Amino acid sequence: MREPVDLRRRRILAAVQARGTARVADLAAELQVSVVTVRRDVEELTREGKLRRGHGVVRSTLPAQELPERAAGEGDTVAVVVPERHSYLYEALHGARTVLDAAGLRVALHIAPQVPGAERPQVERALADGARAVLLAPRWRSPAAEEDDYRWLAALDVPTVLMERRPPKGSALHAMDSVCSDHWYGAHLAVEHLVGLGHRRLVFATRDDSPTARTLRAALTEIAGDHPLVEEWAWALSSSRGALDQQPTDVTDLAALLRKAGATAAVLHGDVDALMLVQQLAENGVRVPEDCSVVAYDDVVAGLGSPPLTAVSPPKGEVGRVAAELLLRRLGGTHGEGGRSVQRVELLPTLTVRGSTRAL
Repeated sequence: MREPVDLRRRRILAAVQARGTARVADLAAELQVSVVTVRRDVEELTREGKLRRGHGVVRSTLPAQELPERAAGEGDTVAVVVPERHSYLYEALHGARTVLDAAGLRVALHIAPQVPGAERPQVERALADGARAVLLAPRWRSPAAEEDDYRWLAALDVPTVLMERRPPKGSALHAMDSVCSDHWYGAHLAVEHLVGLGHRRLVFATRDDSPTARTLRAALTEIAGDHPLVEEWAWALSSSRGALDQQPTDVTDLAALLRKAGATAAVLHGDVDALMLVQQLAENGVRVPEDCSVVAYDDVVAGLGSPPLTAVSPPKGEVGRVAAELLLRRLGGTHGEGGRSVQRVELLPTLTVRGSTRAL
């Protein structure tokens, strides 16, 4: 599925604002689109006053004092490491940058490719370049990949805050600062919305290639199992892109699963997969919301669907802002006497009701 234009332009804007300047060719390579496409997007963003164009280069329109050109190693750089092609976390990156810019710190963006263990060399490179702190969102496609990172992350000797990652209690990273969305609450919002509309039989389709996906699956299972008004529920993968150390799993035919469970509503994770599954339903004669109400989870592009999808929206930008604020406090203190306690912050998602859900 082709990436929506507005999302691609938001990613371009976030990348340029994170670096101050960027080459058009580099942006095209990162986004995996043509240089012509990026030029067209840049022209529109320039007309909107959000970017400035140069010869093959794009510049941020933020004031110059907010984009200091300092040499590496001067102690004013915070490394931000996020997965490749992850629009959800790019929104968190943008939120973090607003805080760090205001504090006079330079953001050094490092994008980890989609291979196991990709974050470690990115962090090591950033520290070698003089970064004094790290904001990190590892991809962690599988629990094994997550555990492999615990030891070296725990050994980092600079302030580090995890974004949208919450290692298990008692793990080597239990005592690392982290800021996450409360995905249990997000699942609760989705189920309560559908039950409140009279739906009693539900289908959940979640991914299984990130800590968020695994947390969401567990939360939906718990909430549906304990809810006195949920009569029947079933679960399937919303995408065949499983963990890199596993064989891909076929996505269950959603229309068939709905019929088997007698379900009238579904919660689908994430947005792009939800939009594709809604298309699959239409091809099988299942109308949304007439025959099936749908709630998407992530709310990055859910509102662009036909119909626009009701969606749970984790506070993506706020996660980045709070993580950056926590990092700044850590930079100003110590772990010893008079220092600040480690914090594990959870922020609550919200629900945006659109045209994909209705009462029975």
